[in-house]
This record gives sequence, C-alpha cells and structure tokens, in this order.
Amino acid sequence: MSANTRRQPTGDIDRPSDPQGPSPTEEPPDTGATATARESGKSPHRFWSARRIPATIAALLSVAAIGLLLYDVVSMRAGRPGMRWRRRLAEELATRPLDDIWMIVGAAVAMALGLWLFLLAVTPGLRRLLPMRQPTGTPGTEEVRAGLDRRAAALVLRDRAMRVPGVQSAQVAVGRRKVKARAWAHFRDLAEVRTDLDATLGEALTSLCLARQPKLTVDVRRPKKG
Repeated sequence: MSANTRRQPTGDIDRPSDPQGPSPTEEPPDTGATATARESGKSPHRFWSARRIPATIAALLSVAAIGLLLYDVVSMRAGRPGMRWRRRLAEELATRPLDDIWMIVGAAVAMALGLWLFLLAVTPGLRRLLPMRQPTGTPGTEEVRAGLDRRAAALVLRDRAMRVPGVQSAQVAVGRRKVKARAWAHFRDLAEVRTDLDATLGEALTSLCLARQPKLTVDVRRPKKG
C-alpha cells in the first residue's frame, strides 16, 4: 500500500515566531497513543478472514456433484439405466493407464485445487489489516482487538513526512514487516532531511501502536529537473 503527494516548491521557509520553539529534530512529548504502546506487552495475532467466497464455491460444487451422483444411483436402483457420462467416466478410469497424459493432468488439477483450499484454511488472510497492541491495566479491554488498514497507515506517515522542512513530495509504502518512505527534497541538505524524516516517521510509527513494529527505510533524493 502506498500513498504519495506533492507540493509546489517555495523559496522561503516559514520560520516559527518563537525562536526558542522546538526544532524539527527534537522529539515531541509522548502522546497518549505512544504511552499506551509502550505500556502494552501483548502482541495479538493477525485477523482471520472468513473466506466466504471460496467456502461458498466449494460447498456449491460439492453439493451439485454429490446430488447428481446420488440421483444416478437412485435411478439405477429403480431399474433405469445409468447416465451416459457416468458410464463413460467409469469405463475411462478402468481402462486408461496411470501414465496417460489426461490422467496426469487431472491428478495435477485436483492436487492444485486441494492445495489451494488447504492454504486458504491454514492462512489468516486479511493482509491489508495490521493488528494493533492491546492496552493493559484497563478493565474490560482484554477481549478488545483493533486493526489498522495499511492504506490508512500510509496516509498518516505520508502526512507526517510532508511536514518536514525541505520535503517537496513524499511516497510511503506500508507492509506487514517493512515501511519504505521515499521523499524528494528541493532545498536543505539531503542528510539533514533524512535525519529529520527518520525521527519524524519513527515517532509516527510508534504512535500507531502496531503489535509488530515494522522496519523503517527512508530514501531522500533530489527532484528531477525539467
């Protein structure tokens, strides 16, 4: 997930009216979200997807196949001839060798479908949702679980990156384990901008209260001319 924005270059920097105010590199005081993140020691697991669409498709196909087979069996018990497709399928399965190309293709397709259903059953899914830490010390919050969408996290980090002086445009990609931030600076030294971005985005990541703190990577470049 990524977010990006751009603003027009300016010739002057807006200076704060208070000369003794906090500089961009100074760490802001701990907010309530940051304090909660530090106090929490729990790491909830990822959210599990309901898998409604694959489960519905598999159930409908199974019901259709079993119902058709049962209808044919009941028809044969009633003295009627079996369906032509079932007799043909039984004959092919009885006469074709195991090394036949169609037998191999059919077995490969069945194995691939089974492996796909197995992976859906044992994997959580919902990769866009990042689990957040559970607060401790507050009664009634033991069963509360919260998650943050990766696109929302990218928007928050991009907004914080655009507040750093010298940043003309920024792009942030948030993954489950890594956060990649790329910024283009049209003035100030690139090393200074990178240092400020590291501090600002690091504090922003902490304030998100994620259960697993992703690794931050910052890249600062000059915008292309022309």
